[in-house]
Amino acid sequence: MLCYVRLMHKGDIAQVTEIDREAFPTLWPPANYGRELQNRLGRYIVAYDEEKTVEEPKVEASLEKGISGLASKVRRLFNHNRFLSNEPPSSGRQYIKGFAGLWIMADEAHITNIAVRGIHRRQGIGELLLILVIALVMELNARIITLEVRASNTAAQNLYHKYGFAQVGLRRGYYTDNGEDAVIMSTENITSAPFQAQLQRLKQAHCKRWGIPLYQIAR
Repeated sequence: MLCYVRLMHKGDIAQVTEIDREAFPTLWPPANYGRELQNRLGRYIVAYDEEKTVEEPKVEASLEKGISGLASKVRRLFNHNRFLSNEPPSSGRQYIKGFAGLWIMADEAHITNIAVRGIHRRQGIGELLLILVIALVMELNARIITLEVRASNTAAQNLYHKYGFAQVGLRRGYYTDNGEDAVIMSTENITSAPFQAQLQRLKQAHCKRWGIPLYQIAR
């Protein structure tokens, strides 16, 4: 699997919205990612195929205020700048396979979503995005990560458990489409030695399974 990760920019909004609608078709109102790029608390990354592009009308490629500074910080999460770029390709746009978003509030981060195109699921992309979100949270000096997940989504819950999340609560009737409960999950201190050791083991196992060299994954 050849997959690269970078910060989301304005040119990605159409594809990210498409993936969001496919992954969360019943959520209303739909997310406004143009607004999210201007949210000082929000951070978004995309997983893309460097060799595949999609042709769309030309859109301003400049990043929103503050994003370029974050990009320089996020580059330190990688061992080679080739795998992180804030520039779109010269013709067309990079084909996006999935994306992830989070909000940073003081020393706590909240994962808002992780979504992968249906045809690219079960290829390790969602797990890769989770690994990089955790690395980004550490770079931004937060210590705790929280999220909500549908009570029926046991596959996602198992992945989060694997990466140190534990159930800490329940939001009754949280999802308005069917009244389903949301499981609240949280990590302990992600800078702790036990968490970091387990994260390194999981990164290596992910690389071995999916054939992604370690230098393509956040340190």
